[in-house]
Order: sequence, then C-alpha cells, then structure tokens
Amino acid sequence: MANIAFLIIAIAVAALVAAIIPTCLKISRIAEEVRESVAVFRVDLDVTLRQTNTLIEKTNDLVDDINEKMETVDPFFEAVADLSESVSDLNTQARGLGGRASALVSTSSKATGVFAAARLAGKLFGKSRK
Repeated sequence: MANIAFLIIAIAVAALVAAIIPTCLKISRIAEEVRESVAVFRVDLDVTLRQTNTLIEKTNDLVDDINEKMETVDPFFEAVADLSESVSDLNTQARGLGGRASALVSTSSKATGVFAAARLAGKLFGKSRK
C-alpha cells in the first residue's frame, strides 16, 4: 500500500513538474523580451534626449534673437504710439477749430444777410428820395 501511495505521489509530482516546465520556459522568454525591449528603449531614449537638447538649444537661440529684435523694434512702436497721440490731439484741435469756424461762418452769413437787407433797403429808400 505504501508503494502505491508513493507511486501516486510520484506521478502527481511528475505531472506538476510537466505542467510547470512550459510555464517557466514562457516566463523565461518573456523576461528575455523585456530585457531586449529595455535595451532598445534606452538607446531610443538617448537619441531622443540628444535631439530634444539640440531642439531646446535652437529654441533658446531663437528666443534670444527675437528678444534682441524686439529691443530694436520697441522704439519704433513707441514713436508710432507718440505719433498716434499727436495726430489724435491735432484731430481734436481741428474739430474745435472747425466748430469755431462754422460758428463764425454762421454769424458772418447772418451779418451778410443783414447787410444785404440794409443795402437793399438803402437802395429802395434812396431811389424814392431822388
């Protein structure tokens, strides 16, 4: 009986080992693929980091260049702003002058009308006296 029990245990252990071996082999292959992927990832990451550093350097140079050009252009925009303000002031003064001229023309036309009426009346009354 003990021999049969040992035989059953031996068969069970053999079946267990037979089931575990393929699983261990698959795990071993997966681990190797992970190692290869990590190695490729490291190489790709190094290349990507170098390219990123180059791109950042170029971007910094470009930003420096733009800042220098902005310093050159800033006085131009300040001059344009000052000119715009002067034109606005001149426009405001021209409107005021135009308003005063319009009032003067209106007053002048009224005076001209009164003068013309007085002249006409003078001619009318002057003719009747002669």
